[in-house]
Amino acid sequence: MFFSEIPGVAVVFLLVLVTLIAFITEILPNDITAIAVVTALVVLEPWTTVGASDAISGFANPATVTIIAMYMLSAGIQDTGIVARLGVYLADFTAGQEFRALVATVCATGPIAGFVNNTPVVAVFVPMVIELAENANISPSRLLLPLSYAAILGGLLTLIGTSTNILASDFARLLIDGRDGIGMFEFTGLGLVLFIVGLAYLLTVGWRLIPARIPADVDAVSEFDLDNYLTRLQVRPDSTVVGTSIDAFDEAHPDVRILQVRRDGDAYAGPHSDRPIEAGDTLVVHGSLQAVNQFREAATLRQRVRDPVTEDTFESTATDGVLAKAVVPEHSAYVGETVTETGFRDYHRTTVLAVRRGGELIRTDIPETVLQPGDLLLMRTTPASIRYFTDTGGLIVVDESAFKRLATTDIDEIAPLSTKTPVAVGILAGVVLVAALDLLPIVIAALAGVVAMVVTGCLTPSDAYRAVSWNVVFLLAGVIPLGIALEETGGAAIVSGILVSAAEIMPLIGVLFSLYVMASLLASVITPVATIVLMIPVGVDAAARLGANEFAFLLAVMFASATSFMTPVGYQTNLMVYGPGGYRFTDFLKVGGPLQLLLAVVATVGISLVWGL
Repeated sequence: MFFSEIPGVAVVFLLVLVTLIAFITEILPNDITAIAVVTALVVLEPWTTVGASDAISGFANPATVTIIAMYMLSAGIQDTGIVARLGVYLADFTAGQEFRALVATVCATGPIAGFVNNTPVVAVFVPMVIELAENANISPSRLLLPLSYAAILGGLLTLIGTSTNILASDFARLLIDGRDGIGMFEFTGLGLVLFIVGLAYLLTVGWRLIPARIPADVDAVSEFDLDNYLTRLQVRPDSTVVGTSIDAFDEAHPDVRILQVRRDGDAYAGPHSDRPIEAGDTLVVHGSLQAVNQFREAATLRQRVRDPVTEDTFESTATDGVLAKAVVPEHSAYVGETVTETGFRDYHRTTVLAVRRGGELIRTDIPETVLQPGDLLLMRTTPASIRYFTDTGGLIVVDESAFKRLATTDIDEIAPLSTKTPVAVGILAGVVLVAALDLLPIVIAALAGVVAMVVTGCLTPSDAYRAVSWNVVFLLAGVIPLGIALEETGGAAIVSGILVSAAEIMPLIGVLFSLYVMASLLASVITPVATIVLMIPVGVDAAARLGANEFAFLLAVMFASATSFMTPVGYQTNLMVYGPGGYRFTDFLKVGGPLQLLLAVVATVGISLVWGL
């Protein structure tokens, strides 16, 4: 009896609060939290008014299907090699000059991100930008944050620039009478202004605020502070390891790993080798100082103190092993697994030497370390494994020897263009044109484009499905019904009442600015998609009650949600540069905070001038 008297809006608010806490603390992956929300809404149907069909309506939502199709179209463009080719041209343009490297990074990334999903764009550009930094003899930290920010700003240029734009378009169709969504280039004018203002900030004030966390042209061993974890050991004739294969050695000494064996001027990779160890061999081993010393004494080996291990140790002699750095992306299957559980060592001949997590370096207990999104791994691996990690999207390789030959290798070898390039680019242009002219709804145009890419051989079905960030799709489909519950129970009206009351003490443009700031801060701690779902109904309802332009308030939430610069978790491209740049959480606040406030002012004024209040 008591539970039946609880207002439905109170239950929905409680569910929203629990969801926000789960998003912020990440006690569960965000997509799993969203699926749990779907279940909870149906279980609590007497209060939420959301039945089973409404709860799963997010999976059939035009925005969800459009986003899936855009992931696939982006993959088709990515596979042509055109983005990587552009990165090589940028290296030639910069000519080793610091400011040119910055200009090239931000001016090239943004426009591409207006039409192609910015996550794969940043994934391709990260190693290229690190190479640009090396050529200009500057810290990669100085370029990687502008890379992410420019990709985010590029999403403001077109409707297909980000998933939040597409979702906002669907809300415009549902909540605003007489609107059938948002046009492909309807907000491009203001988006271009915000893009230019953002780039101007990055090229002036932002450039001065970005710290050089990673020293210029630093050795990878020094970068991860591994001097005491990598050692050369000389095998004496009376050593107990003479005649032992490396495989057998690894099983007998799990705390010490042989990464390389040097013999008579030659070298070969250590892991998973059945070659026996011989007297006179030099072993390059990885392990804590204590573990290596205990092993050295027990096996009667001699440490070569005057010959330290550096990155050049692994690169100076050709072997089937390479030293590489890779980021764990947000959607990786390895997230939440320990290094041992990933099977890197057993199945991919890969040894993780260290993990950088923001400002923290993890160099001990690596096998038991649970991987998190944004972790930067320093690995001893093989070219075949790098190709596997790249093709499956499990890891984003950001530094590997192949990326260091830009200046000396033929461009067709580094960034080959597919013969399907004109076809793929033409198909994407056709999708944009058809949607812009309203010949077909964007969801149908995008799906037709995917079919065309598969039929013409630009994209295989398996590559198409693999390109989709399914965690984002499930997140989107899961939070959409939460927005329905807020609307149906009157929750959105209650929150919008706060904005309406604010109109008594400030002008209408001040209310719009307040809405923008609220949405912007929320997007920085939860996901932009969730912010769109929760805040657009609030903004549109507030505008209706104030007699204001509902579309203007919707645009404020859309722009605010799409420009999350203040935290590494606010946008997935921020997370992708977090480790490679060696950034701290406060770096995003220091550089991204002023940018976010600047864009809030410019966007609010721009919306009021262009669309009116």
